[in-house]
Amino acid sequence: MNKSILVSLSFALLLACGKKEKENEEYNPAATTEATTATDASSYDPNRGEGKYDKVEIGATLDHAMAAKGEEVAGVKCTSCHKLTDEKLVGPGWKGVTLRKKPEWIMNFITNPDPMIDKDPEVQAQLEICLVRMPNQGLADNEARELLEYMRKNDGVK
Repeated sequence: MNKSILVSLSFALLLACGKKEKENEEYNPAATTEATTATDASSYDPNRGEGKYDKVEIGATLDHAMAAKGEEVAGVKCTSCHKLTDEKLVGPGWKGVTLRKKPEWIMNFITNPDPMIDKDPEVQAQLEICLVRMPNQGLADNEARELLEYMRKNDGVK
């Protein structure tokens, strides 16, 4: 009997928390249309991903200062879930990611993963393996670019 009361209270708490968030939102028909469009996978570009980065300029050689800053960012926001090898931790390993994916795709994914998780078939397949969605880490533009440079260093760019 105590277990059923605890389960009922937990469920009621979850519903109440969700309801409180919704009560503060106003109905916006435009937002509903945008949400529908955002989940439409037919407009998704698998080479670029989805986000604000259309063109990312990278040098033929590594920017070592930027890569060092990217290593710091990774230490704080990434390495608890990702290894630098191809071994899966919580998320997939990073080895070879800059060889498989364009810089625009990487930058868009690490700064705004949710739309890409919803639309990209490769990311969805990875989600089935890892079972955990990548959270949005709130990276600034410069942090994302530094992280990309660190990934390039990890992949052997000199």
